[in-house]
Amino acid sequence: MSNSVHNDERYTKALDVHAQLRGKLAIRSKLPADSKEALSILYTPGVAGPCLAIAEKKEDAYVYTGKGNTVAVISDGSAVLGLGNIGPDAGMPVMEGKALLFNEFAGINAIPLCVNTQDVDELVKFVQLTEPSFGGINLEDISAPRCFEIERRLRETMGIPVFHDDQHGTAIVVLAGVINALAYLKKSEKTAKVVINGAGSAGISIAKLLLAYGFGDVTLCDINGAVCEGDDSLNPAQQEMAKVTNKAHFRGTLKEAIAGKDVFIGVSRGGLVSQDMIKSMAEGSVVFAMANPIPEIYPNEAKEAGAAVVGSGRSDFPNQVNNVLVFPGIFRGALDCHAQDISEGMKLAAAKAIAKVAQDDGLRADYILPDAFDTRVTIGVAAAVAAAATEEGIAGNPLTYAEEVDIAATFLKKK
Repeated sequence: MSNSVHNDERYTKALDVHAQLRGKLAIRSKLPADSKEALSILYTPGVAGPCLAIAEKKEDAYVYTGKGNTVAVISDGSAVLGLGNIGPDAGMPVMEGKALLFNEFAGINAIPLCVNTQDVDELVKFVQLTEPSFGGINLEDISAPRCFEIERRLRETMGIPVFHDDQHGTAIVVLAGVINALAYLKKSEKTAKVVINGAGSAGISIAKLLLAYGFGDVTLCDINGAVCEGDDSLNPAQQEMAKVTNKAHFRGTLKEAIAGKDVFIGVSRGGLVSQDMIKSMAEGSVVFAMANPIPEIYPNEAKEAGAAVVGSGRSDFPNQVNNVLVFPGIFRGALDCHAQDISEGMKLAAAKAIAKVAQDDGLRADYILPDAFDTRVTIGVAAAVAAAATEEGIAGNPLTYAEEVDIAATFLKKK
């Protein structure tokens, strides 16, 4: 453990709490098995009734079991937080924490599963075999570019939604924030110029979602500078993105790429952006510096250099880009409508729903994203996602926006 970890009071307190709890989760029965009559209904022989019903109609698993409110949180420990490839055992505290957030923010039962393989084929096969037990799969902390193939293969072969939160959760919140930042500044996505630093899973997913929303000028940068078509050093995922971004075929460093841009989005390393680089951006610039715990540039420094709206991944500054704004609601809606997938349309609907909560309160430079504890977020995202899935014809249990509002609100009231 590094000296910085040893000397941080939060880490010390976290170690104490985790040691006392011996795990952040517990399984509790909904009914007491306190009599022979109860046993005969909850277990044998009565349990044969729902078993036979499901055998006859597989969809009834959503009626007679917890499948419709249960998500697997699956990781191989290859890219845990900013700690890197620390393995599945060391990744378990994060997966337990993610499962806790599912339950606290959306009333969803989530099971952490840390898998002792980093072989793509083995991991895909493992997840596929879990499908009867879960209503959805949340992939977590799986390294790029492996994560792209893993998620693609699972989405192609499974009949339940599969969602890699590190990619899409981040992209959805960023899009919501950028929508509101540009609205506050009276700029348009059609003319805004965007540079994204970090061409891994999060950066690529952000670029894809911005393009799907209607942004026309997006440039990705990696450690070597602007991602440009024809660069043989790019991995397959980056090569695909090079075909639809950086339409000017600009080649140069991040310092050169950021000049004149309206929006900077950082999902890379701390300290990469200077105040001079912010000063070189267009007037009324938007800066999302999301490297954690040290951002590409600290929000106060970006503001001092002239940025009009600034967001980060930190909770001690305004406009925190926090995935907890997304994954509880997106899975709440997907589970309730029995979605077969989480489509681009559902992701866009989620981003717009998050943006609307802040819009309804009135946008400010220091308020373009709602608070993570605002229950309107989970309910609004769930309703928008369920309605989008229904409209696209991928909902096994079609729901209107209003119907899902009532369902989601009921789950939150139980908390």
